[in-house]
Order: sequence, then structure tokens, then C-alpha cells
Amino acid sequence: MLRSLGQRPVTGSDEDPRVTELRTAVSRLRRELAAHPAEFTDRAIAEDELAALAAMAVGGMPEIPRLRRSLLLIAGAIGSVSALSRGLSDVRQAVDMFGETPRG
Repeated sequence: MLRSLGQRPVTGSDEDPRVTELRTAVSRLRRELAAHPAEFTDRAIAEDELAALAAMAVGGMPEIPRLRRSLLLIAGAIGSVSALSRGLSDVRQAVDMFGETPRG
């Protein structure tokens, strides 16, 4: 897999592969959430934060603290919905690819 080798995919673009991975994972989870039939209390929060993550991914290099905040809100909103756990895990892995926030 390209990620494990630290290589960029050959797509003809200079886009950071982490941003591509984030956009893909967020898009997948958004589709899964939209198709999920059950309503739950914090669904709107999850939808809003996924939209925010999607916007950050389109905008280029996202801010790491904002990524992590959105991830925490999404996890809190849908963490107990087992049908969405795989998609949530993929988003978490994509966010983790950006590394830790520098501490100053």
C-alpha cells in the first residue's frame, strides 16, 4: 500500500495523499450516515462536522487542531452506532495521518 511506504499515488496531481485519504474517508462516512435508517439524537452534529471535514479537505491542508476537534465531535455523536463504526474508524485513521498538533 502506498501509505505504508510513504509514497504519493500516481494520479497526475500534486495533492497531498493525506488530504485525498481524508476526503475519501469523510465522503464514505457521509454516505453511510445518509443511508442509515435510524434517527439518533446527535445525528445533525455528525452531519455538520462531516461537512466541515469535507470542506477542510477540499480547501487543501487542513488545520490539525480543527481536524481533531471535528473527529471528537463525530465520534461522540455516532460512536455508539455500530453500523457506522468502520467508517468512523477510517476517518480517524485519515485524521491520524496528519500527525500530532505541535505543542508550544
